[in-house]
Amino acid sequence: MIHLDDPKRLRTLRDQAHQVAMNMLRPVSRKYDRAEHEYPKELDMLAAMIDGLAESGANEGAGARGVRRDENPEEQGGVRNGANMASVMSIAEMCWGDVGLLLSMPRQGLGNSAIASVADDEQRERFSDTWAAMAITEPGVGSDSAGIQTTAVLAGDHYVLNGEKIFVTSGERADSVVVWATVDKSLGRAAIKSFVVEKGTPGMNVERLEHKLGIRASDTATITFTDCRVPKENLLGSPDVDAKQGFAGAMATFDNTRPLVAAMAVGCARAALDLTTDLLAQAGVVVDYDRPGQVQHAAAARLLELEADWEGARLLTLQAAWLADNRKPNSLEASMAKAKAGRVGSEITLACVQLASSVGYSETELLEKWSRDSKILDIFEGTQQIQQLIVARRLLGLSSAELK
Repeated sequence: MIHLDDPKRLRTLRDQAHQVAMNMLRPVSRKYDRAEHEYPKELDMLAAMIDGLAESGANEGAGARGVRRDENPEEQGGVRNGANMASVMSIAEMCWGDVGLLLSMPRQGLGNSAIASVADDEQRERFSDTWAAMAITEPGVGSDSAGIQTTAVLAGDHYVLNGEKIFVTSGERADSVVVWATVDKSLGRAAIKSFVVEKGTPGMNVERLEHKLGIRASDTATITFTDCRVPKENLLGSPDVDAKQGFAGAMATFDNTRPLVAAMAVGCARAALDLTTDLLAQAGVVVDYDRPGQVQHAAAARLLELEADWEGARLLTLQAAWLADNRKPNSLEASMAKAKAGRVGSEITLACVQLASSVGYSETELLEKWSRDSKILDIFEGTQQIQQLIVARRLLGLSSAELK
């Protein structure tokens, strides 16, 4: 179903992203790891370049189309490799440069993927130029997004939001925040909706920025909402609560963002593998991909194992993106990709630190940084355990109430 080579029409985009990662992100990677919470001003020039490509039609944008089922690919000229495939390929290359800087890219926030997946046509047009963070996690409500306590009460032409969100990526820098809140707690997960709250809205306050293990270039905020009035037109999609549909609207967002996070893990792990291969070669250990690992140096054999795991994660990520581009259900594949890539990303980067020994553990190279950065990619957008639970439910045909 997927050709093992990258799609020809997307190779130029892939190569451009790699050049950006190598020449713009990698050189300042250590600088902004040390200068946590300082805005990477170099990204302004990069954002202007991306805007220019978007206006010319040369760039489809990260997560620009989202996961939508309202088009038939066969009516559009057959199967395609579209914006979702372009996104995962370019994101993987950019994260070869730096994950935290990629997460700090203006107008490329995770909230933009929520808008692309859930918003109606008018809203997608209205919010097309915003940089949107995404606020899901709450104190005491981590991986179980269905347990959200933030409320949204309709009062005339506005919804009034009250609650607290934590670990909001780009929560201080973004133009707006996509906030998940319940419009009626008694109706359970079906009543959870997404709202676009623009920066500066009264009642919305950034309380603090977190100090983190990794992705330090990216700001991570705690935001409170106190009687925060949001125009009712900013509720993404339909305001109707459909108990039969349940959590489907919210899950469409995850179906889009989980492959993107998997691509981040793939890119970061690739960076570690490439550097470790070079370091081993400098030490006289050359990896031969045409010979079995058991007849090579132990370090070379270990690197071959890591390469195989990496390739599996990459192909699962491409599969999830391809299904989204072709308007096919991809919830199972999105969770499989996120679970595999998140796990092996952490394993690969840590193993590369070990293979490089003292060089890997020191700040003379970026290996130790990548091992710190990669860990969050196994946690946010749903932990390893949550992804495995979703996969099990899908494979066994069980509901969340039947398999907890």
